[in-house]
Amino acid sequence: MNLKSPSETIFYTIESTIKEYRKSSQKQLSSEVSDMTIDQGMILAFLDKYPDKTQKEIAAMAFKDNASMTRMLDLMEKKNYLKRSINEENRRRYKIEITTKGKQVLKTLAPIIIDNRNNALQGISEEEIVQLESILKKIKSNCTA
Repeated sequence: MNLKSPSETIFYTIESTIKEYRKSSQKQLSSEVSDMTIDQGMILAFLDKYPDKTQKEIAAMAFKDNASMTRMLDLMEKKNYLKRSINEENRRRYKIEITTKGKQVLKTLAPIIIDNRNNALQGISEEEIVQLESILKKIKSNCTA
């Protein structure tokens, strides 16, 4: 059997690309907001766009398990980026709201995120991006079928 080394596969290339993008993005983010991670910024962005989503739904969107999400929310609450309160409609769930400080950080993050994305996609045509997205969706579909 002629099995390729993991580093010779497309999956290795995808993962290493994501890791490099995250490392570069974290460096840019940390230069403006020293106490926030990429994942925390992503959580704030999801909460801003989907304020009525549950903790579990936001965790799924951010690829986090429930325990990791709880720890992250605890930390973000201590840093005053968000607040949690009992959801009056379902007392077993928290209502998660972005604080004024969290909203200010989102405004700071927006141009950084745009710049990070533009830098990462430099020299790549719109057609290539569409093709790559299509291919990645096919791979994902093959894995979930």
